[in-house]
Amino acid sequence: MSYGIQSPAEPGGHSSLADVAYEAIRERLLTLDIRPGDPLNDEALAKKLGFGRTPVREALKRLEVDRLVVTYPRRGTFATKVDITDLAYISEIRAQLEPLAASRAARVATPAMRRELAQIMKDVEAFDMAAAGVVELLHCDARVHRGIYRAAGNPHLEDTLIRYDNLATRIWCLVIDQLPGLAGHLHEHFDLLQAVIDGDEDRAADLARSHVNGFEAAVRSALFAA
Repeated sequence: MSYGIQSPAEPGGHSSLADVAYEAIRERLLTLDIRPGDPLNDEALAKKLGFGRTPVREALKRLEVDRLVVTYPRRGTFATKVDITDLAYISEIRAQLEPLAASRAARVATPAMRRELAQIMKDVEAFDMAAAGVVELLHCDARVHRGIYRAAGNPHLEDTLIRYDNLATRIWCLVIDQLPGLAGHLHEHFDLLQAVIDGDEDRAADLARSHVNGFEAAVRSALFAA
């Protein structure tokens, strides 16, 4: 499983206020701090984030394209609901695209990108699961997947995967308390990262596919056990 969450704009970066608002609201949606079906009031969000309403409105428009919010005429904007049927649809797409990205990254990643993936692998190994909260866990996991997406060198594929990654994250957060072995989940990324770094296209694709299928099976088990 991958988690689409990422930190707000880096200090000193060039993100616009709309970008920062987008990332901040998206994080709350992905972690279910804003629950599925909750209304989103642009004025209240702007006040909470310390922005004007214009960047928040721009952010909400982007989030609607991402299928994380939905706007109804004369009713307002709401966080999209999470339905169990979404899991099958999302997993079907990710099972095709995640292996594609992993194998392509193994084939075309630059030396600099492979060094970056090696550093990510070291950071994941040093990650303190016991002390981490949900958001920190998601940030750690997202670094792995976003790194592979970037290494694949196809911005259209990267953009598509990030969107489906976001949708999968919300489903994962519904059952996170019921999923055992989260440390093992993070550590299984080691083999995937190593396959990409080594340029082993077939192994990278197989591991990415197994990861997606394993995520779907774990979430289904947790949902039906609830």
